[in-house]
Amino acid sequence: MKRIFWPAFSLTFFATFGGIATCFASPVGAQIPVLEGQPPLILEGQPQDIWQGQPPENCPDCFLSPPPYISPPTLPDRDLESEYLLGGGDRLTIDIFEVPQYSGLYQVPIDGIIFLPLIGGVSVAGLTLEEATNAISQKYSVYLKRPLITIRLRNSRPLNIFVAGEVTNPGSFTVDLIGGAGDNPGVQHPTLTAALKAAGGITLSADISRIQLRRRRPRQDSDRVFEIDLESLLQSGDRTVDLTLRDGDTVFVPVQPDIELRNLRQLATLDFAADIETGRTVSIVGEVKRPGSYNIIGTALSSGGATGLTGGIPTLTQALQEAGGIEMTADVRNIAIRRPTKAGGEQIIPINLWEFLQAGDITQDTPLQEGDTIIVPEASQYSAAELSELASARFAPDSIKVSVVGEVQSPGIVAVTPNTTLNQALMTAGGFNRDRAFRENVRLIRLNPDGTVISREVAVDIAQATVNEQSNPILKENDIILVGRNRNTRVSDALTTFFNAGTGALAVFSIPDRIIGILETLGIINIPD
Repeated sequence: MKRIFWPAFSLTFFATFGGIATCFASPVGAQIPVLEGQPPLILEGQPQDIWQGQPPENCPDCFLSPPPYISPPTLPDRDLESEYLLGGGDRLTIDIFEVPQYSGLYQVPIDGIIFLPLIGGVSVAGLTLEEATNAISQKYSVYLKRPLITIRLRNSRPLNIFVAGEVTNPGSFTVDLIGGAGDNPGVQHPTLTAALKAAGGITLSADISRIQLRRRRPRQDSDRVFEIDLESLLQSGDRTVDLTLRDGDTVFVPVQPDIELRNLRQLATLDFAADIETGRTVSIVGEVKRPGSYNIIGTALSSGGATGLTGGIPTLTQALQEAGGIEMTADVRNIAIRRPTKAGGEQIIPINLWEFLQAGDITQDTPLQEGDTIIVPEASQYSAAELSELASARFAPDSIKVSVVGEVQSPGIVAVTPNTTLNQALMTAGGFNRDRAFRENVRLIRLNPDGTVISREVAVDIAQATVNEQSNPILKENDIILVGRNRNTRVSDALTTFFNAGTGALAVFSIPDRIIGILETLGIINIPD
């Protein structure tokens, strides 16, 4: 859990009360404050003119002349968001003018009742400093002619704040608060953006123009709700919209109804967004080399040109690289990101990486967040220019491995560029074995990531250079090209097997179909299809 620290603030209120009364003895349970590092204070040396009636018995040397009248300052009107309500855990400095023996440092207990000399218990829970000053002054007016009370908030209690909606870690947070140095606690308050940071930062689905802050009002039936537009803070630097928090506040961040790619990049770089150094687990399916789940962590922009990885933000192209790169059959114009929201819904974000490649539209290389699913569909058609462009993209693999087996000059596994076609792979393996290969078609066997296998015959035109799914398709990782034997080769191999036991190898390069038929009828050879 992250912690937020802020100095406490002070407020001085003077209230004057007059009247005639008799000085009473201190009530049972009256609490004499203890200053840090000093023994308990006793009553002595009080001026007579501050007391109603007779001064206490331990004050024989009180002055007779009244002190000059001090009018209380007028407090400015303050909006609700700038008020602070006292509660258990707050530490107060209470100063009573001309009665330092009654002044001191008090901590508000959990029930909100503090005990003061002469007047006993005073409930301050749920009161502002001004209201607490009035309550204490009113009680002291029984004993003092003009009770001039100063209350300062020395240290504030930790705040309990609930953050919900589009943040990384919704929930309840305890915000530790500290005062400033010495007797000057300062006036800095915890703010809305600080609460968002405590909750792990906003998600990329957040609508920061309609954040709601709900605040309890102890003496009223309804809560007060603020709608806060943090976009105005970003656009104009207006810090007044970053409201200060109070104990019990609830912050709700709604989902943005319409996704704009340019806004996503801005959201990801905000000070109160999710930490870019924290990994995000995303799933990648479809036309990529290694579909699966990956933990993506942002990296800095390299000096070698536009990589799309600006500012350390984990982005789409980085995820594609982690998955081994796209297949050349990928439709990069219609990539989709499925993004779950905290409310249980889902957003679909369309991506056109072709615009990123052609026009340098950096917004298409969108930031990612935890739980995203990237879907890379298969394209229905290709062009040689597009394949060349995709093969040179940073999110394409450097090479793929395919197997060319059967009747070729150099059978085996070959490494080829990502945009390699079937004809190009055959040529890489040395081309057909002229005497043995059946050159009208080959078998293409494709191992799918889900474990299924697709096997189909491909009519081959070795002279064709253009891409064609029927006769010259683009290959994928782990594809197998099987080049079969021609008819003469199959007969020759069958006869060699038949006579091998007694005569050794038999090379037959050209056998008439009539003879082959007779041999099959007699059962001497069995030629597979």
